[in-house]
Amino acid sequence: MAKEMLTSAIKMKPNTGVAKNVILFIGDGLGVSTLNAARIYRGQKNNKTGEETVLEWEKFPYAAFSKIYGADKQIPDSAQTATAILGGVKVNYKTVGVTDAVPGEGCDKLLELGEAGKVISVLRKALSEGKSTGVVTSTRLTHATPAATYAHSAHRNWESDVDVIDEARGKCHDIAYQLIHNNSDIQVLLGGGRRAFYPANYSDPETGRTDVNKRNDTNNLVDDWLNIQREKNRKHKFVWKKDDFDNIDVNNVDYVLGLFSPSHMAYEIERDKTGNGEPSLSEMTSKAINILKRNKDKGFFLLVEGGLIDIAHHDSLAKKALEETLQFEEAVKVAASMTNQEDTLLIVTADHSHPFSLAGYTKRGNPVLGLVDEESARIEPPLDKKPYTALVYGNGPGYKADRENLTGVDTAADNYIQQSAVPLEYETHSAEDVGIFSQGPMSHLFHGVHEQHYIAHVIQYAACIGDYRENCDREERSTSGSTVPEVLRWLLLASFLASRIET
Repeated sequence: MAKEMLTSAIKMKPNTGVAKNVILFIGDGLGVSTLNAARIYRGQKNNKTGEETVLEWEKFPYAAFSKIYGADKQIPDSAQTATAILGGVKVNYKTVGVTDAVPGEGCDKLLELGEAGKVISVLRKALSEGKSTGVVTSTRLTHATPAATYAHSAHRNWESDVDVIDEARGKCHDIAYQLIHNNSDIQVLLGGGRRAFYPANYSDPETGRTDVNKRNDTNNLVDDWLNIQREKNRKHKFVWKKDDFDNIDVNNVDYVLGLFSPSHMAYEIERDKTGNGEPSLSEMTSKAINILKRNKDKGFFLLVEGGLIDIAHHDSLAKKALEETLQFEEAVKVAASMTNQEDTLLIVTADHSHPFSLAGYTKRGNPVLGLVDEESARIEPPLDKKPYTALVYGNGPGYKADRENLTGVDTAADNYIQQSAVPLEYETHSAEDVGIFSQGPMSHLFHGVHEQHYIAHVIQYAACIGDYRENCDREERSTSGSTVPEVLRWLLLASFLASRIET
């Protein structure tokens, strides 16, 4: 195995071409410990020992580490990290799409700074170059990571008008409002979070309930979006269930808004797969690519977030976190199969990690969701003489002062809460570096340990957009970007010239 890997590495040549398309995958909370556990889990689901499994992004030729700290936090939140990844600068805790001159909840400061206080995302910069764009997430479309593609908010929680603090309400628009009224030119928007778009007391289209929606300003933002698309004579579609999503004609629609749940979408292992249910992350990714790739001239930028990995970790639901990671992998597989790495830059990264660990000197093939095997447990015996799971959390809701005896407990159950060392209502993030995996044009620029905001700069340079539009060596790269061997290129050129002479 090692020799085969070495042979492949020796033959590897960087693709220095211009990225026509960019697909950025962010696994929210997908730290290295989660990658490792998911790798083993994938293998064990396929009746292997698991450790030898290779996840889809681990096949990519280039990898690096990302340092995730924020402007004011050693351990950041997802709004900070998403703004760094998508905007190219480090910012303050719980702010999204604004510079570090804006403090949390600093609406007045943002208004004072105006455009100077805003961070423009790579998605918006791609749009300005004529590229098609899209956002796909399993969380609310107004949640921290997707919001960083389009919003400028002094607090990530300002998703609806009722969420904005009193002193800022009426001055700083909420995130859902910004999406519809300032970013209606984003072609594909697929995720959850209907409640921020409908007025309070409005009947939810799926549940019929009138107590789930949040807006107090009477704005029906879904209707607003539909009216905007009509006024601009765009081919558009709004969908909220899988049947309508499946029936979208990708060749006859340019703008799609999909809101499949009042809040976050369902975990994959609980997802209603019927026509009245929700599409999977991989299905949404496929649909988005099929719509966006019709821009044959300029290409596209797409963000795909596996957001429920993080949500599961915060509740210390390890199995659900791993299942969400595997669904995230399916989305990456779909994207890799539908695009050409000659002109498409694929990046898979995480925004942060979690205090989540696989430990205990377990033997090869030990069930990753199970207890540490008895033989291995004797190497370093637990002082309370009780069995323990290999997967544990440093903090979270799984703490008990008198640690539970797990003999006979089904630790592989869907809703089993892993034990933790420190009692918290919700588990936190952790400070460890996270991975960056890449293939396609300029993917070799991910090569060591980078600041997290470096990712946005590579994207812009690779695609010749934004800050690097006039400083990307475009002309030189457009003639030397192919990974076709040099000899073959000369043979093809000679054949072409010969045919021209004969003509």
